[in-house]
Amino acid sequence: MHILILGAGGMIGRKLAARIVRDAAIGTRPVTRLTLADIAAPPPPAFTGQADAIAINLADPGAADRLVTDRPDIIFHLAAVVSGEAEADFDKGYAVNLDASRALFEGIRTLPDYHPRLIFASSIAVFGPPFPSVIPDDFHLTPRTSYGTQKAATELLISDYTRREIFDGIALRLPTICIRPGAPNRAASGFFSSILREPLAGLPAILPVPDTVRHWFASPRAAVGFFLHAAALDSARIGPTRALNMPGLSATVAEEIEALRRVAGQNAVDLIRRVPDETVARIVGGWAERVDATRATALGFTAETDFDQIIQAYLDDDAPA
Repeated sequence: MHILILGAGGMIGRKLAARIVRDAAIGTRPVTRLTLADIAAPPPPAFTGQADAIAINLADPGAADRLVTDRPDIIFHLAAVVSGEAEADFDKGYAVNLDASRALFEGIRTLPDYHPRLIFASSIAVFGPPFPSVIPDDFHLTPRTSYGTQKAATELLISDYTRREIFDGIALRLPTICIRPGAPNRAASGFFSSILREPLAGLPAILPVPDTVRHWFASPRAAVGFFLHAAALDSARIGPTRALNMPGLSATVAEEIEALRRVAGQNAVDLIRRVPDETVARIVGGWAERVDATRATALGFTAETDFDQIIQAYLDDDAPA
């Protein structure tokens, strides 16, 4: 089986590739070829089968056609401009997050007798206020950011291309992934990770929103599990609505900080400095606080149930020695 990971140089892409290399299979199907693609060539994996690392901009003309020429069986579409950058750069956000996805889908459509499984990294940013107390899978899509709009539009395309039997698509509405290892990125949600990651390393961190902000979270470990489970899932069980809310944990910033205090003590908490940022607060204020993942849970998707588990996953998997 041939696996293609788009956005393979990103945090989840790297972890997903490493897990596939480790297992050498998805479900019961052995993986014989792995293609990793990103704007800069990802490090080639130590894989026993055929492995390729490609530097490619999915938004370039013809790029999508090149990536599907060899007909990968499963495509993990993780390539995206993150939320803060998509809001700051309107043209780039639409070129990468929407236009490039449509080009990919059309590249698949032009190949005769080719119907891959395609798993797309969507987001709870597809929802916008006013919210019910818990957001169900079928809540109307009224995003309040360009990023959320781009993700919502791609979800609709996936459902339609799947209905037309062009590919077998699944869109996973990811929670905010926390704790993200490494350097901060331009995501508006990045502070949710930094207020834990940096203090755990003895470094200061900035909190741009009030402690009362509530959000929906899962760990990188859980996110990798989501994608692998979706790849092996009998998609006939999903039905015609191809987007799923992924399970996660609803918590406030204050609850995050309390979990940090339990794990690392008051000295770590004291490294958090409050510096209000109206732009970040506005973006995050338009995101979901609690999500109903009943459909996904019934299909076997799982995630953490408290922030202590999320911190422990980071300490086990990613924290510097």
